[in-house]
Amino acid sequence: MSFSCDQSLDGSFPPSPAEDRGSKRLSWSSLLQRLTELKGINQRVTADHLCSRSETGSEADMSLSESDSSFFLLEESLATEVAGTITQSLNDASDMLGCSKLILPDCLLHNISQELLHLAVCEPCGLRGALIDLCVDKGDQSSLCTVDQIAADATLVPTFHVTLVLRLESGGLWPKVQKLFKGSRSPQTSARHQDTLRLSTSFRAIKRKLYCSGELLIEECC
Repeated sequence: MSFSCDQSLDGSFPPSPAEDRGSKRLSWSSLLQRLTELKGINQRVTADHLCSRSETGSEADMSLSESDSSFFLLEESLATEVAGTITQSLNDASDMLGCSKLILPDCLLHNISQELLHLAVCEPCGLRGALIDLCVDKGDQSSLCTVDQIAADATLVPTFHVTLVLRLESGGLWPKVQKLFKGSRSPQTSARHQDTLRLSTSFRAIKRKLYCSGELLIEECC
């Protein structure tokens, strides 16, 4: 009994070339689809991981930023309070300085508060650790006049000492106006009240750390 070359031993016929190619295409399609699905899963897992890390980092950065902002706000608020105390001390010092009135330039107290913040930036307790000697240089033969000593935070042991040396205005228009008013006063008025004095916008800040020796910083501020 002869067999056809296209007929198998069990009498069935092998699939046609077209059917075989179709079966292979279906198999490759399933495999590619599965690989695509796995690739998509991996991408989602990686993306979720990176997103989680990014969100964690952002939260930490945000927390740090908020902490820094709160600290700076507290420092600025304290600097404003200290500037107010300095203003009051200077207003009360007219008799000590031998004048009827002491005029403070608008920008002087702002510049002083900014200088104090600058000097406190590297201190362990910030501006709270400042002990401030407030002085006025009258520009004559007399010694420096110490107006007041101010602790930024009286409940804290000071960590650094600042001497603020303010100056009387000796140039510009004010001395000329001062002389003009001085000439129009009666002798009794001049004897009872000295001239009105105006502070200069420039001052000197001398900083000394109290927890280490040999470190002195002198800054001229305009």
